[in-house]
Amino acid sequence: MPAATSQIVSQLQRAIARTIYGKEEAIQLALITLLARGHLLIEDVPGVGKTTLAQAIAKSFHCTFQRIQFTSDLLPSDVIGVSVYNPETRDFEYRNGPLFANVVLADEINRTTPRTQSALLEAMNEAQVTVDGKTLSLPQPFLVIATQNPVEHHGTYPLPESQLDRFLMRIKMGYPSPQTEREILRKRANDDPLQSLEPVAGVQDVLAMQDAVMQVKVDTSLHDYALDIVNRTRQTDQLALGVSPRGTLMLQRAAQARAFLDGRDYCLPDDFKKLAVAVFSHRVVASSRHASLQKKSETTESVLREIVDSVPVPL
Repeated sequence: MPAATSQIVSQLQRAIARTIYGKEEAIQLALITLLARGHLLIEDVPGVGKTTLAQAIAKSFHCTFQRIQFTSDLLPSDVIGVSVYNPETRDFEYRNGPLFANVVLADEINRTTPRTQSALLEAMNEAQVTVDGKTLSLPQPFLVIATQNPVEHHGTYPLPESQLDRFLMRIKMGYPSPQTEREILRKRANDDPLQSLEPVAGVQDVLAMQDAVMQVKVDTSLHDYALDIVNRTRQTDQLALGVSPRGTLMLQRAAQARAFLDGRDYCLPDDFKKLAVAVFSHRVVASSRHASLQKKSETTESVLREIVDSVPVPL
């Protein structure tokens, strides 16, 4: 990695870390998602920093940012835009929706109806939307960061598998440690660090890093390693739905981004192993026989960890 690029990466990590204390892993995974041209689903209880992380990423580089608060009465046109009649020209003119931004925060995405959720499918997969028969490209880079609360289910609509598959990875913030929470109380007594966060990179810097990520080398032995993990998710009777081919591609792309952040132009087995659960956990479904047991060891994440640990690492 060139020295200038390495400096930008370090500045991005430090800038975001000043607003999200004690969450270095979540910050790294979020940056991996951005550089891998993916989208991020943050699932956790309220108040642990999901929205703050999304806002910190958006403010860390010069970009356009939109926040969409998903509610039950939100319509697809509220997300992608709508054609409005202009009496002067006697024609309809398209007005862009909030989806036309570099970073889009889809807050509480599971609180809107499946019809509105589906408005994001084309955008997240192809970075474009189709309105009135016209295809419109979204600005680049394009990152959707969605949040949802896994505890409160009243008035929510679970994301379908096709929607979940569009997210590169799903992460959880978790509660801070007592020491970190004490630090939050001390540093936020008189100031909100998010308000003073200054951009440290430009859009072109991010695009250049995304292009560099695609050039990170992946040995064929790592292809075999990833495919071995994926095939085991499709064969185990603990999972009713295994990882899709898109999931395999997403793991490789995430591994390339992790290597890039680490300053390497080649992937290691550890890049795949460390990211497999975050990339795959929302793409698989536990079989009804095992899911009904309600045991922690038989959740999708624990099943995936068992599979990853059982696959020999290439030397």
